Amino acid sequence: MSDYQAPMRDMQFLLHEVFDAENLWATMPAVAESVDTDTADAILSEAAKLSSAVIAPLNRNSDEQGATWQNGAVTTPEGFAKAYQLYCEGGWGALSGDPEYGGMGMPKMLQSFVEEMTQSASISFALYPMLTAGACLALSAHASEDMKQTYLENMYSGKWAGTMCLTEPHAGSDLGIMSAKAEAQADGSFALSGTKIFITGGEHDLTENIIHLVLAKIPGAPAGPRGISMFVVPKFLLNDDGSLGARNTVTCGSIEHKMGIKGSATCVMNFDGAKGFLVGEQNKGLNYMFTMMNYERLGMGIQGVGAAEASYQQAAKYACERIQGRSATGAQSPEKKADAIIVHPDAAQPFNA
Repeated sequence: MSDYQAPMRDMQFLLHEVFDAENLWATMPAVAESVDTDTADAILSEAAKLSSAVIAPLNRNSDEQGATWQNGAVTTPEGFAKAYQLYCEGGWGALSGDPEYGGMGMPKMLQSFVEEMTQSASISFALYPMLTAGACLALSAHASEDMKQTYLENMYSGKWAGTMCLTEPHAGSDLGIMSAKAEAQADGSFALSGTKIFITGGEHDLTENIIHLVLAKIPGAPAGPRGISMFVVPKFLLNDDGSLGARNTVTCGSIEHKMGIKGSATCVMNFDGAKGFLVGEQNKGLNYMFTMMNYERLGMGIQGVGAAEASYQQAAKYACERIQGRSATGAQSPEKKADAIIVHPDAAQPFNA
């Protein structure tokens, strides 16, 4: 398998010559103060190094080894923890985050290119920070000031991760029929009960805490999707000083056995009266969650671009190395027994398009 190399020239062409990003950023005072052409190129260059040298080498083993589950604990493939540490030390999780809570405030355009690189390098690895980024976006848009202060900085830094808990065994696209419930408690919190499935990164060993964004219904809420609320349910509850406290009653019951992307843990999450905290107003949870869902949908598009780029690079390398027959226009490598298949029309056309 060939080594992935980020398509820097293609990205710079799009950024500077097609999108004319510098002129766009100049109309945004907060952005104009923090990024210019040189800064943008430096960010892309460093992201390219991380993706090609640190993340991409993990990709094959991550699929062969996969994430493993035992007694409620999930272990990510060998090398993931170290790569994630380097990812966090580089501040990549904070790149486009709100500066007021520890983010860098860089344009989403740059974040998208970085996400493409990590998706090309290893989709399994990239899914963990991608879910956290989406959870941060939802909290930034809809949470109270106190909740933002409590969670965002540690999530931007990568110290804590985030998830999106929607689907249930009987309720996928039709979330209005979900059965997860949230019962109000005397201290202002809620006790959440129910099961969520297909939860990407619901449990893992990369961070000290996982912040679940959970959709559930408060008893007496309107029927259907209009009665859905959103809650923050941390894996570990927090003490008054912000340090980690007791383990919450949310556990991973199992992980899915999949055809691919096996290094990404797709979890069944059980909430057994788990302590949660309402985000925003009651019964507006689905609206709030769409902020995260729409972000992740764009992320899936970026994932497709990343996978296509990695596939193209491998195909191009193979086509240049694999020899078979002679070119229709005459021998192109007379010193060899045959020509590389890239010179044959059926193979050459996709690369010349």
